[in-house]
Amino acid sequence: MFKNYNMNQIVLPLELEVKLQNNDIAFHVHHLVESIPQEAFEPFLRNEGCPAYHPRMMLKIILCAYTQSVFSGRKIEALLKDSIRMMWLAQGYEPSYRTINRFRVQSEVKDLIRQCFIQFRCQLVEEKLIDQEAIFIDGTKIEANANKFTFVWKKSIEKYHESLIEKSNQLYNELLENEIIPEIERESDEQLSVEELAQMVQKVDDIVSEYDKEIDASSDVTERKILRSERKYPKQVRKQLIDFVLRKQKYLRDLEIFGTRNSYSKTDFDATFMRMKDDYMQNGQLKAGYNVQIATEGQYALAYNLFSNPTDTRTLIPFLDEIEQHYFELPKHIVADAGYGSEQNYNDILSNRKREALITYNTYLKEQKKKYKQNEFNPDNWQYNEDNDTYICPNQQHVVFKYHSVRTDKAGFTREFKIYESEDCSGCPFRSLCTKAKEGNNRKLMVNEKWEQQKEYVRAKLSEEKTSAIYRKRKIDVEPVFGFLKANLRFTRFSVRGKSKVENEMGLALMAVNLRKFTAIN
Repeated sequence: MFKNYNMNQIVLPLELEVKLQNNDIAFHVHHLVESIPQEAFEPFLRNEGCPAYHPRMMLKIILCAYTQSVFSGRKIEALLKDSIRMMWLAQGYEPSYRTINRFRVQSEVKDLIRQCFIQFRCQLVEEKLIDQEAIFIDGTKIEANANKFTFVWKKSIEKYHESLIEKSNQLYNELLENEIIPEIERESDEQLSVEELAQMVQKVDDIVSEYDKEIDASSDVTERKILRSERKYPKQVRKQLIDFVLRKQKYLRDLEIFGTRNSYSKTDFDATFMRMKDDYMQNGQLKAGYNVQIATEGQYALAYNLFSNPTDTRTLIPFLDEIEQHYFELPKHIVADAGYGSEQNYNDILSNRKREALITYNTYLKEQKKKYKQNEFNPDNWQYNEDNDTYICPNQQHVVFKYHSVRTDKAGFTREFKIYESEDCSGCPFRSLCTKAKEGNNRKLMVNEKWEQQKEYVRAKLSEEKTSAIYRKRKIDVEPVFGFLKANLRFTRFSVRGKSKVENEMGLALMAVNLRKFTAIN
């Protein structure tokens, strides 16, 4: 006996909502987007043309598709015809893949995604899933949607640009000596600008035109031959100058794109070439990518930002500014790994933001080892006389204070050092073990007192029971989010180009991770 099955019988359509399970992820997507205030959708209002799809509906279907590891616009369009949860969220509408792709890269969508993170965090606080005691910060690199072999390197461009400056100046002086062109007013004696090179092209072109007229006007074969011979050099110079103008424009455009970076991709100018963890060939191959920074608590991503520089040290301060301006007030403890430990970052958190920095520095673990503590040639283990402001080296020589030194790095941050120098290192039996200074030079020490105080602060905080317990949570809080993103959600490469578009896609992917985790525990 079989259950009744008749394809010729009309079945009344049911409300799609009843087909979904009680804890379906579509309900969580729906409630999250509905919690966003109406004011956030006002920038999408248009008074002209055909009425647009409601941005609430568009955001819901894209978020839901991302939770199912579907990132392609065409596949999202297909889901709207196949998936019950997608059909329910769209309420029968079927926007095309072009509409979906246009919507998710709009600049206004970035504010909607931020609202999603704000509302989601409020929900976590309300259900007491996070305690707002600390945030855990870390970064990962995700490959950009760019060709692997379209890299442009800053050092190469600077080298070629310097060569071009030298050649153009040389050519300009040569033209002046040969009295081919008159002297032009230059903005700088060091290099010719694009406009000045263009003036030179125009002046040489006028000379070539005069030769052309004289050749056309002459009927004497010998004279015409002489004129052509004289015209040859100006024509070669004109061709060379046009090449200089084009190259100058290209190099200046490249240097503007670089900014503070060392490389960029021709297919995505905002992407920088970085070393990825998935280096299958083990040859250190670089790939165009973005440095994604996230702040988590309870294994939920609460805020995010993207950077074009590959190192984490320079990203912490702008990321904290982004959190305070657009997401939430910073909690008491800021937790991160040694990649963020720098004098500038400690100074910003402790002095400017009045928060506690549970961030190790690059030698923290090394200092805990017995070998480090028992190394008598390590200046940290030398005896220090506070009254005389001197150190005692292993040869019992005094290392005395000499002068202050101030150094400024590329980012403009200033560090103050105290320089100490040994009284006499000549004839020291430990010289080869103690210093690499040339014979005749004494051992010198550079001591940054502020940095030493900050390191002592970190050691003290990580030795306390409460703060050390918070720091130990870092690995089990922020690292799993990247694992969920790359392994579970299978989001390992961006599908759009340009930083503003990539930021939107990253926000959608991280919120999809949050919703999947939230659905799993409810």
